[in-house]
Amino acid sequence: MSRIGKKPIALPEKVEIKVSPANMVEVKGPKGTLTYQISPKVKVEKKDKNIEVIGTADRVGRSIWGLSRTIIGNMVTGVSTGFKKELEFTGVGYKAAVSGTTLQLNLGHSHQIDYKLPKGIEVKVNKNVIEVHGADKELVGFVAAEIRAYRPHEPYKGKGMKYVGEKVIRKAGKTGAKK
Repeated sequence: MSRIGKKPIALPEKVEIKVSPANMVEVKGPKGTLTYQISPKVKVEKKDKNIEVIGTADRVGRSIWGLSRTIIGNMVTGVSTGFKKELEFTGVGYKAAVSGTTLQLNLGHSHQIDYKLPKGIEVKVNKNVIEVHGADKELVGFVAAEIRAYRPHEPYKGKGMKYVGEKVIRKAGKTGAKK
């Protein structure tokens, strides 16, 4: 049995959930609306101010029971409080700015990189930290990973982009020939 799947999901105030007969879960809250198509092997029931996810007894139902509960739990958290990823960049002349729905990056390439932000994602730049905010946890992580991929952190000089709190082990460079 799934230990994660057994846990009920507490619904905060101002968050509504609807489950359609076509197994479509829709969660509405102050930060937006998210939808997810669940498997027919999983049932979602609303009891008081909690949501319970129930898997079927067959192999497929048991295998996606905990996953479905986690995804629905992340949807509830996303529409109530939201998610945030922070990226830190280091390097001489490295800059970032937001103009409208475009993130402009100068990361030591011969050209400026213009990253078009998807719908539902908000980006803030503070000195050398880029904050990615949104209600969809998967989309926030995906956007942060795409931005980081433009200039990953390198271990020799310490330049590049990394997540705030990420540990990068520094390496010693070549020492040269000694006689």
